[in-house]
Amino acid sequence: MTKLPQTPRTTLKRLPQRGNYDRELINQILDEVFLCHVGFVVHNQPFVIPTGYARDGNKLFIHGSHASRMLRTLGQGIEVCVTVTLIDGLVLARSAFHHSMNYRSVVVFGRAAVVDNPDEKLAALRALSDHMIPGRWEDAREPNERELQLTTVLSLPLEEASAKVRTGPPLDDEEDYELNVWAGVIPLRLVADAPIADTRLPENSEPPNYAVKYRRPASKR
Repeated sequence: MTKLPQTPRTTLKRLPQRGNYDRELINQILDEVFLCHVGFVVHNQPFVIPTGYARDGNKLFIHGSHASRMLRTLGQGIEVCVTVTLIDGLVLARSAFHHSMNYRSVVVFGRAAVVDNPDEKLAALRALSDHMIPGRWEDAREPNERELQLTTVLSLPLEEASAKVRTGPPLDDEEDYELNVWAGVIPLRLVADAPIADTRLPENSEPPNYAVKYRRPASKR
């Protein structure tokens, strides 16, 4: 199992025992999440913007409108911080102080670069589509030249990153284990409901199998 090198930015200060630098675990968390939050600073003003992304090998793709201030700014090669989080359960302790959550998160640091090559840009957009709905790219119309011009894609290397994970039951103070208070974990997971057809579809149009049986990648927790 390959480990990413620890840096001053990725080394956990708070509860370091929950830190993990295994590339396989980091990739698995990134592959399961839909949305990332991108943090950056412009003219001494901090910003955190939610956006979609996809992982392809050892890099992340972020995309959006060509008019996006965030993408224009990141494309200049400034430092960026990308975070993702999965909530796996609510942890109910015997004391209010020790209530918590079971979670898996990843923090990535680096500098993003604009994907200019048309073939690489199209491949990146396909990766973004497959990250959301595997198999959809083959059915949908591909972006035309104008749409490609209106879309910016950035590539961020996965070279400086760490995961932080909490699992298991509540951790109460020893004397509180005698309290007559229920404690445990309420598991949480993301599930898809039945697909809802567009009203302008032809009658008796059947949804594709990847929509009917949609699932996120299975976690290994």
